[in-house]
Amino acid sequence: MTESQMSYQAYEHIGLALDPIHVGTGGNRLGRVDNTIIRDPVTKIPKIPGSSLAGVLRTYVAMSENKYPDCAGQGQPRKDGTGGHCGQNNCPVCTTFGFAKGNNGGFAGLASFNDMHVLLFPVATCEGPFWVTAPIALRQIEELKNISDLPDSNSVYCIDSENNKNSINFGWLLLPKKSGWNSMDCVKNNFKKILPENMILGNIAVVSDKLFSHIVNSNLEVRTSVSINPATGAAEDGALFTYEALPRGTILHWIVICRNPNHFKIDNHIIASAQEPRGVHEYLKKTYPYLEYLGIGGMTNRGMGRLRVLNDNISGNIGTKVENDNSQMER
Repeated sequence: MTESQMSYQAYEHIGLALDPIHVGTGGNRLGRVDNTIIRDPVTKIPKIPGSSLAGVLRTYVAMSENKYPDCAGQGQPRKDGTGGHCGQNNCPVCTTFGFAKGNNGGFAGLASFNDMHVLLFPVATCEGPFWVTAPIALRQIEELKNISDLPDSNSVYCIDSENNKNSINFGWLLLPKKSGWNSMDCVKNNFKKILPENMILGNIAVVSDKLFSHIVNSNLEVRTSVSINPATGAAEDGALFTYEALPRGTILHWIVICRNPNHFKIDNHIIASAQEPRGVHEYLKKTYPYLEYLGIGGMTNRGMGRLRVLNDNISGNIGTKVENDNSQMER
């Protein structure tokens, strides 16, 4: 099956946080911090929602294609009727991310963004920084989806077998070091392909799923800020607040699914901005430099948010051929 006949292609992405990343909930945790970050409701591990990723990438594609600001954001027209999403079949922003035209309908977009999940989490230990992961995180990668659980859920298994320490501390938690996990070689070989950083590869530790959430949430970066009175130049009384973030060095994993433009129409016109799923993804690749310098999430003007994309391999290309025009979806 050729690419032009596939229904979609899924692209796996691996990213390295160059700064702490804060995507807040707008609320707080009693007894913890004032501004918390979003967590998975089941595992309680911090994540970055796909909606946050789609929002910033839409803006960055609009910048790279000279479509900013009209085709970025929600696309609401101005009071005089000008501006807003153009909704043209040849617009790389509106076709990739979708657009809204009020009562006149809209288009859902050719790209779908999954949540960004923690793959490797940096933790300070007596042996230096280690990047901690768990089977539940590793199974996000297509090639590792069938790995086994750890033999001992209360121990740590290190990729670097040359470390002769009997135990490793992860913050307040001291775990005995063991070997004998039969999936370790598979994990090591896959990380060699997706991680260019040799330091990270030699300092990866695997813990059980039940411990992973505790280690991550106990080692998040927490910062304290205060509002300054512009008249006096001193701190405002009662304006001290704290906020948490994923620390610098966190490795994130996410999937972007690009649909086939040949299967859709806009106002009975074929989509002209791309001819295949790969063409849709090429627009997204233009945003990588923007992510690395302009960032994602909140407080990007306070040393947060920068993200470097390390890898964007094709994950799957399962699809079906369109047999006739009746199967095409129109707006």
